[in-house]
Amino acid sequence: MIHRRTAVALLASPPLLTGCGGGAGATERRTPPTRPAVTPVPETVEAEQAPQGIPGLGPTRSAAIPQRCAQAVVVTGRGKNSPLCTVVLHQRTSTGWQPGPTWPAHNALHGWSGHHMLGDLRSPLGVYTLSDAGGLLPDPGSRLPYHQSGGFHSPGSGFEGEPLDGCFDYVIAIDYNREPGTSPLDWTRPLGPRRGGGVWLHVDHGGPTHGCVSIAQAPMKELLRTLDPHRHPVVVMGYADWLAR
Repeated sequence: MIHRRTAVALLASPPLLTGCGGGAGATERRTPPTRPAVTPVPETVEAEQAPQGIPGLGPTRSAAIPQRCAQAVVVTGRGKNSPLCTVVLHQRTSTGWQPGPTWPAHNALHGWSGHHMLGDLRSPLGVYTLSDAGGLLPDPGSRLPYHQSGGFHSPGSGFEGEPLDGCFDYVIAIDYNREPGTSPLDWTRPLGPRRGGGVWLHVDHGGPTHGCVSIAQAPMKELLRTLDPHRHPVVVMGYADWLAR
């Protein structure tokens, strides 16, 4: 069954979600004298501790995460043209962003692109909402709407000869050039078919992808059970130098 609901608007690539990020700056608190004095009463300055930000994200990328977002999956590529990356789920708390485990992962064969096109074998840079999930296997307890279908079958082999069977057992749709609130298998392309689509988080098959990000099955299930639509999850994805800007 396909579950539909109102979702956050799709973000184009490379434009980012707009919002406020960062922490509080230092503030001054003046202690007034209790009575007139010849010697001025010294000022005391108490600096508030800034909430912890997300390591590796510069001011531009941090500001792209909307204030209401409380879950951010950060995909950090090894280089602009590298298919290797890591994935970390960060959750916002009263003291700032708290990271979870670091998971090794793959992205597209040729690395990253700020203007993803169909067949370029690059993953799109950007910050995108995460609205829908699905897979070949039954729902493992996903908080996101989950669509089980035989359409997630993945035959054939990858770029390094590895079998693709099972890599779509669990997927989370990245809202790049798709209609949020629909199955990951929905092929609506708001930017047009030439801009690609079908960019997912999915189970790793041991090699580079066409444009998706892939991690092992256990962390995929953990993401499905943790990402909460009420916490407005996003993915922040790109190579390290780009993320640091």
